[in-house]
Amino acid sequence: VQLQASGGGLVQAGGSLRLSCAASARTFRDYDISWFRQAPGKERVFLGGIRRTNSNAVYADSVKGRFTISRDGLKSHVYLQMNSLKPEDTAVYYCAAGRPALSAYDRAGLYYFWGQGTQVTVSS
Repeated sequence: VQLQASGGGLVQAGGSLRLSCAASARTFRDYDISWFRQAPGKERVFLGGIRRTNSNAVYADSVKGRFTISRDGLKSHVYLQMNSLKPEDTAVYYCAAGRPALSAYDRAGLYYFWGQGTQVTVSS
């Protein structure tokens, strides 16, 4: 299973970015896909995920209302739309595949496969 995250870059505070996680359709059929981020010197933090069974998305409270996760109709990409970006959103963003229980969605250790990460830098 290979995941490839892309779409990161430099954006001003208040701006938007859309990250993409590419994988095979089978990957998205077999696994839930979540997004995490990791700032320098900090732990990897759950942002949200989309379930393989019904495409429902769940979000961390910290990004609810600003970030949206979706998948395309061909189910070959999962997106993380980020709006109203803040300097504290600066981090490396990762997509991950796994089958965690909904109650454990935020546990990075339960995800089997990870993309390589894409850097997001938000300037003030």
